[in-house]
Amino acid sequence: MALQNLKESAKALVTLGPARKDHWIGLRTGVGVFAPLLALFAIDRLDLVVFAVFGAFTGVYGRVDGYWNRLRMQVRSGALFFAVIALALAASHWWIDHSDPGIKQWQVVGATTLVAGACSVLVGFMRLRPGGSLFHIFAFAAIASIPGPVPFGEALLVAGLTILLSIAIGAAGALGQWTSLWKRTPLPPLSDNVRKAIWWEGLFYILTAGVAGALANTLGNNLEAGHNYWAMVAAVVPLVGHTTSLRIRRGMHRMLGTLVGVILMAILIFLNPQVWILLAFIGFCQFMAELLVMRNYFLAQVFITPMALVGVSLATGLSGSVMYDRVVETLIGCIVGMLGVLLGSWVGSIVKRRQGIVPKGRQQN
Repeated sequence: MALQNLKESAKALVTLGPARKDHWIGLRTGVGVFAPLLALFAIDRLDLVVFAVFGAFTGVYGRVDGYWNRLRMQVRSGALFFAVIALALAASHWWIDHSDPGIKQWQVVGATTLVAGACSVLVGFMRLRPGGSLFHIFAFAAIASIPGPVPFGEALLVAGLTILLSIAIGAAGALGQWTSLWKRTPLPPLSDNVRKAIWWEGLFYILTAGVAGALANTLGNNLEAGHNYWAMVAAVVPLVGHTTSLRIRRGMHRMLGTLVGVILMAILIFLNPQVWILLAFIGFCQFMAELLVMRNYFLAQVFITPMALVGVSLATGLSGSVMYDRVVETLIGCIVGMLGVLLGSWVGSIVKRRQGIVPKGRQQN
């Protein structure tokens, strides 16, 4: 049985799920991030790259049929990203103590934990897909951690323009298809059970991200690893999934994909290409990530890892230290997330038994 499970797990690493026109969203998101980066390179403002990258995440929220439905979702997601970026900038400017690394770490973890829960709830009530607050955790913590950030207005301008570009790209396919342009799918009202589930999920995001961040601050310092927010991002990855086994598999795929992804990053550091090639590499990785993320999370993570590492290294130059940080923090976060999933499943089974709910597999005919 153990050998059979091992074979199935190994097969899952290279098995692709059904295609759903993933190449189109891959193309939209790839162009949506590459075009702003190229423009910043042209005006010699790579210090603003991070704000363009996180603004371009708006394009990820485009996996929905119907141009009006897509527009509605991307406008909502873009507004939320803009608010998160503005909040992170404000925190970095006026609250985070960049002069004291010890205090700064806990400030970033504390604030990001609240953002994780709040954005998870907002994403649920705004009907955004993908669900959860993974991207918002990443955006807030990365920007809030930047010492001596760029002028507030310039950063928000770049983020805002990139968000608008992503929305425009998402709606571009409607040109010439006016008869179907205004067709939209009304969103049904949320039931009481769904509303309760959204609030519970927000609590799980707070607990999981908070524990991972605190553990990363403690263990990460002893292991000489930075970027504690990577542990927080990795910790919420297993929270997505319909079953416990799928959630655990997702956490494993995150860890294994990261290990393979850093190999690509090492090759890139060795080659040391020109900046414009790195920008094209980010666009290509974004395309591949969206092409694969719904079909095989492990393979998608292979491209997500170097894309994230190049993105945070553009302004300062490629460095091998970020690879070590990524591996350590990802392992910490994924372990916390998977343990949280197992604990939640165990508690849930106890509650169901006390309520007299019999699992489907044990129901008698």
